[in-house]
Amino acid sequence: MIGAGAGGLAAAAAAAAFGVNVVLVEKGRMGGESRNCGALPSKVLMAVAERAHAMRDGARFGVKPGRFGVDFAAVRAHVRDVIGAVAPQDSRERFKGLGVRVIEGEARFTDRQTVAVNGYAIKARRFVIATGSSPAVPAIPGVAEVPHLTNETVFDLADCPRHLIVIGAGSVGLELAQTFRRLGAEVTVLEAATPLAGEDAECAAIVLDALTREGVKLRSGVTITQVRRALARLQVDISSEAGEETIEGTHILVAVGRAPNVEDLDLDAAGIRYEINGIVVDRRLRTSNKRVYAIGDVTDINGLPKSTHLASHHAGLVVRNALFRTRVKADRHAVPAVTYTDPELAQVGLIEDEARAHAGVIRVLRWPYSENDRAQVTGATNGHVKIVTDRRGDILGATIVGAAAAENIAAWALAINQKLNIEALAGVIVPYPSYAEVGKRAAMTYFTHGLTSPLVRRIIGWLRRFG
Repeated sequence: MIGAGAGGLAAAAAAAAFGVNVVLVEKGRMGGESRNCGALPSKVLMAVAERAHAMRDGARFGVKPGRFGVDFAAVRAHVRDVIGAVAPQDSRERFKGLGVRVIEGEARFTDRQTVAVNGYAIKARRFVIATGSSPAVPAIPGVAEVPHLTNETVFDLADCPRHLIVIGAGSVGLELAQTFRRLGAEVTVLEAATPLAGEDAECAAIVLDALTREGVKLRSGVTITQVRRALARLQVDISSEAGEETIEGTHILVAVGRAPNVEDLDLDAAGIRYEINGIVVDRRLRTSNKRVYAIGDVTDINGLPKSTHLASHHAGLVVRNALFRTRVKADRHAVPAVTYTDPELAQVGLIEDEARAHAGVIRVLRWPYSENDRAQVTGATNGHVKIVTDRRGDILGATIVGAAAAENIAAWALAINQKLNIEALAGVIVPYPSYAEVGKRAAMTYFTHGLTSPLVRRIIGWLRRFG
């Protein structure tokens, strides 16, 4: 096992539980980027920002907020405390206790069946590469020469930036943009293309509108021509249809995507094919060297976002295939993706445009949060659920923009994974009041169309005569 991130740890623990001899190689911190400087700390910081925002927004609930401020040193300490609280789950000691031999060092292949670590040669029947990815730095003139933050270093800030310039308007860029805006920073987001590209445009627009109303300045369709340092400030030259201008800030955050960690593995020596987006794998997550699997962010699987939960899912598939020869397939359509802004944006399966191209005749079902009692209670009325089915009602995709979207998308991921019909979701019993009712009401609209049919109405009228 090469890499002790989410995927590597999950695969190592599962294989060891079945009595397999497992060697786990990691050159950095156990838990990988996600738990130490990625998804976990970012969500801690977002939770802090959410509470600061709630205090400012309390007047509409009849709560008069007093004077308050954000102690950024205490915030940073809280982030570290949470990371420390979960660290024992991923520790070397715990995995040694599970029967996994943990080696600290850098692994590289010397041939198709051997990995060298710290001068030792490790031969194995199967290898799993789970080295993850790192923040990509764009080829923008000057960006490499000036101090800049990534999602791995932004949590080390001692103070809140006065003006944060975010390069990239994908999920990570917008999550951190809103977070630092709520913590008191002025924030400008620069994007060459479309913010939240690849998401359902109708639902993404709700998120972008919410960020704009909170004061985040979104600049899309701009080209960054130069980044430079000017005394204690940073300057970014941009060009757009409106012309050229310079934006000045105190900090720059680069959030333009991620690059697979393959540089030091010497994959050519093992006959493992890889591209710029990662290691090429088949449906079973095997590489061109059939002894070697690759999982998570290091893989090149078109259309799948980089995520911790995908790496963990891959781990389960690999263990089943490698140990039990179970035929498995990495199904991209059943993998949910979430942007943890407020409102949250969660999606699984096909979005509307993809479904029209894939299935032809489709049904699009919607229900707004504004007609949900729980949303009225909490004030989270911004957003809706959007479901796409084929003409028979088989669920092709779901997008939720609104409160608790990340939690509620799980039911729709299950539906797509199990190939359920919309009837199953329309008939499920959900608690009242809950945000889950929004999804159920959306599902029920599939059947309201038929109730307006003259034929259906005549049948109902005929049946009533016998009632």
